[in-house]
Amino acid sequence: MTENPNQPREYDAVLGGESQVALSAAVLGGIPGVKSRLASPIVEVKIAALSEALKYGDAGLDLIIRALQDESIAVRFAAYSLLKDRDEPNLKQQFQKYLPTFEFDVITVNAQGKENSRHRHYAHFFPEDLGNGSVLEMVYIPGGTFMMGSPATDKYRRDNESPQHQVTVPAFFASKYSITRAQWQPLMGNNPSWLNFEKRPVEVSWDEAVEFCDRLLQQTGKKYRLLSEAEWEYACRAGTTTPFHFGETITRKLVNHEEHCPGYPDDIPLHSKQPTDVGSFPPNAFGLYDMHGNVWEWCSDRCHENYNGAPTDGSSGETTNNYRVMRGGDWGSLAGVCRSDYRCLVSEDRRGYGGFRVAVSSSS
Repeated sequence: MTENPNQPREYDAVLGGESQVALSAAVLGGIPGVKSRLASPIVEVKIAALSEALKYGDAGLDLIIRALQDESIAVRFAAYSLLKDRDEPNLKQQFQKYLPTFEFDVITVNAQGKENSRHRHYAHFFPEDLGNGSVLEMVYIPGGTFMMGSPATDKYRRDNESPQHQVTVPAFFASKYSITRAQWQPLMGNNPSWLNFEKRPVEVSWDEAVEFCDRLLQQTGKKYRLLSEAEWEYACRAGTTTPFHFGETITRKLVNHEEHCPGYPDDIPLHSKQPTDVGSFPPNAFGLYDMHGNVWEWCSDRCHENYNGAPTDGSSGETTNNYRVMRGGDWGSLAGVCRSDYRCLVSEDRRGYGGFRVAVSSSS
């Protein structure tokens, strides 16, 4: 095929103001060249241009601030990473406008379920307007590496939670809460919940959860999906290695669950034997609520009987069976079932059994 002589090739130097810029091209023209690359449809080109903009003083800084409004989440966070350590007063206002944060307390407990620490944390999120006054808050989950599964020393471990293995999870966004009836209704047009409360999580089949993600994609253009099983456990643990992100145990002061296993405290009455409003209990260090108890949450994976041969990159595991993975336990679960590493394998067409939260890649 004959090359178009009017288009830059991969390693060509191009003048600022050219509309088509190859990813590896050297761009000339100072600020005009940076502006040109920021107009590119290629996310990697935009991010490279932001780093170059720092060379051009206030004019370059202004371009980086504008990038906080970019339609790409990845570009917005690249701009944020370049600006976050600067102390100009107007930057904090820009962050809250385009990359808002929320603050919360992170609690840990001792083996008897008594609070032994409380620290103030914050997390970034972006709001997604679902219509009808409903907003989906998507919390930034930083990438990292963790040990997935239960250790051999855990007396409550099950065979399908082993072998414990290292997994590296890229950064992504996850919904702050399980999807609620108020969030479901504008997109799906029905109410699948057996409780008529807008802030209670919906309980649907795996296929229905996936259809919700598909409709979100159609409405927003972002590739919404269910969390993979690895992403779910990583997000639930939020940097912890204990059975629960609170510590070695949970109580009904912290989690909506049914009753205790031997060795787990059980000191207050049941929560009406039904799901509670999302956000009724303290979050983990990533700012995610109700990762233990309240409702089970569907993951994208087809289940593996154990972790032999499971992915180590945070992606979904695939087999040929019709069973999916659910995580987190629910309001009727024993405490031991609500552990970060507990796995429930369920037929994907089972209705009214699982809630879910949604994810989107940080590179979208």
